[in-house]
Amino acid sequence: MDNGERTTTHFGFRDVPTADKQRLVGEVFSSVATSYDRMNDLMSLGMHRLWKRHFVASSGVRPGQQVLDLAGGTGDIAALLSRRVGDRGLVVLGDINAQMLAVGRDRLLDRGISGNIRHTQLNAQALPFPDASFDAVTIAFGLRNVTDKAAALAEMRRVLRPGGKAMVLEFSQVQAAPLKPAYDLYSFSVLPWLGRTVANDADSYRYLAESIRKHPDQDSLAAMMSDAGLEQVGYRNLLAGIVAIHYGWRF
Repeated sequence: MDNGERTTTHFGFRDVPTADKQRLVGEVFSSVATSYDRMNDLMSLGMHRLWKRHFVASSGVRPGQQVLDLAGGTGDIAALLSRRVGDRGLVVLGDINAQMLAVGRDRLLDRGISGNIRHTQLNAQALPFPDASFDAVTIAFGLRNVTDKAAALAEMRRVLRPGGKAMVLEFSQVQAAPLKPAYDLYSFSVLPWLGRTVANDADSYRYLAESIRKHPDQDSLAAMMSDAGLEQVGYRNLLAGIVAIHYGWRF
């Protein structure tokens, strides 16, 4: 401890200096950027696309609104949000990793999606936007990689307009005990094997599996969102809690 603050944090199952985590996570996503979407399809058997569609469908985002999508990576969530906000709205796709942003920009351009999306390299812990800038803020499968999750949640709340909604889609804690052994086997044996076989990168996918286990469970994350100043916080489990959608409002 130094001045009452933690000097180490987790990177997967390893303890690392807090100052190093951002760099280490950046190296992971720089390594997997070009294979990220293909690996997501393989790892989830395509389920991640259904989770993301449900996430955006439950967002309440309307035409003409301005939405910030954090850790937006290769653009799946931004593409779905783009349709909802329409020509009069705006989606800001933000990510800390330049390689992921570049892949996402190219993918969206290839699909003809560009007019109402702006790409911004940013750190979720210190957003470069004024207070009350957005009608909604989303983050999908990215919060667990943030070094200071409390700071990121506070920033999400800060940039929301009154009545705005924050939403988090993230892997969470399996609620059905009989599923846990099979889920662990898949996470720590199958995922690294897929990473090595398909992406020639077992270590990055081992980290991603470990990061899920270190992420706060459903109730803990809900409490963190409340502590950040969000109100009417709740969550909904998908697939027995393998994934959860958390939400809260700024009033």
